[in-house]
Amino acid sequence: MWLHINLMVKKSEAVAKAKGAAKAVKKGTASHSHKKRTQVRFRRPATQTTKRVPKFPRRSIKKETALDHFAVIKYPLNSEKAMSLVEKTNTLTFIVDPKATKAEIKKAVETLHKIHVQSVNTLMRPDGKKKAYVKLTPEQEALEVASKIGII
Repeated sequence: MWLHINLMVKKSEAVAKAKGAAKAVKKGTASHSHKKRTQVRFRRPATQTTKRVPKFPRRSIKKETALDHFAVIKYPLNSEKAMSLVEKTNTLTFIVDPKATKAEIKKAVETLHKIHVQSVNTLMRPDGKKKAYVKLTPEQEALEVASKIGII
């Protein structure tokens, strides 16, 4: 009887072992299965990026803009449209350096002509020159400033 129970235990262990082996065969012998790719492109995973800490500066002197106030503003425009803008919308029109930004134009006009600027709009003309529309604050008359500059 004891032998019969012992054989049954060994038999159940063998059955369990066989089932485990069948499962392993079905799964495969490789421990790591590859992910199936569903897209055409492979995208690299995001990795940690550290900020650069250079040992020395690559340039000894920082590059300053070569545009001073006199180089930013080339000359004022006095066309019919520019004159109508002076009268109607309190706006002066200038031809400026193509590399000048709106902030640089505003600062240059304020320092050269001692006026307060509300806003600056720019456009590139087909001939490669840059035009700036400088709108003045309501306290100041563009007509007076234009006559002081010498446009009118």
